[in-house]
Amino acid sequence: MNNDAIKAALRESLNSGFGLYERRPGALQLIAPISHEDGDMVDIYLQQSPGSPEQVRICDFGMALMRLSYGFEINSPTRRGILESILINSGVQNDNGNLYLDAPIDSLYEGILQFAGCVQKVSSMSYWSREVVRSAFYDDLAEYVRSDLTVFSPEQDVAPLPDYPISVDWQLTHNDRNFYVFGVRGNDKAKNVTIALLEFQKANLPFISLVIHEDIEELGSKETLMLMRNADRQYPAIGDFRERASDDIARLAGAVA
Repeated sequence: MNNDAIKAALRESLNSGFGLYERRPGALQLIAPISHEDGDMVDIYLQQSPGSPEQVRICDFGMALMRLSYGFEINSPTRRGILESILINSGVQNDNGNLYLDAPIDSLYEGILQFAGCVQKVSSMSYWSREVVRSAFYDDLAEYVRSDLTVFSPEQDVAPLPDYPISVDWQLTHNDRNFYVFGVRGNDKAKNVTIALLEFQKANLPFISLVIHEDIEELGSKETLMLMRNADRQYPAIGDFRERASDDIARLAGAVA
């Protein structure tokens, strides 16, 4: 099967507005009125399937995941699970970043629509229901602490006061100093962290508090002010914590030693 056969199959199904252009030997780019949320055209390429001469491989040559990476990282189990779920439900495969779907020549039109719908979902993962995607915040924090802050002997869900119901998300230790790490997503968690810090201070516990926000700009002014007054160090987003955590802990532990 060659490019002429692919073009002939599509002419039987596609209306005006579609075009096919050979971008590289053996690969055609489909120009179609199928767009992402921002109006950019979905990248779709067609070539003979390496595994079957009777099937067409519909693929994107890595464009969807590259596009997604500009503002959204697949760097946690939750986010990888979301991506895998999209691909499985769409019947699409991932070959080192190249998303593809092999379709019989007589079902090529249906395969293109199926593939395009999957690519649109993948590319818009960062705009999904915030509660679905935002659940990755605590997973991201946990993964970073477990993988990059092991030198500080991290302990999860530590209760500094045995009779107090609120625990610390993570306790880190450096130079015999305890660092209490809290992830904050939303006003409710901010209020709970503020209350916990006040209780720990009242009990004269020796600690340094590190508060990592999912997005500090989403907090109410009252919650922001209370944390500002009681937390030793705050990070507006998890990216700031990743960049500065190790240096800040070493510096703060040395400053109070």
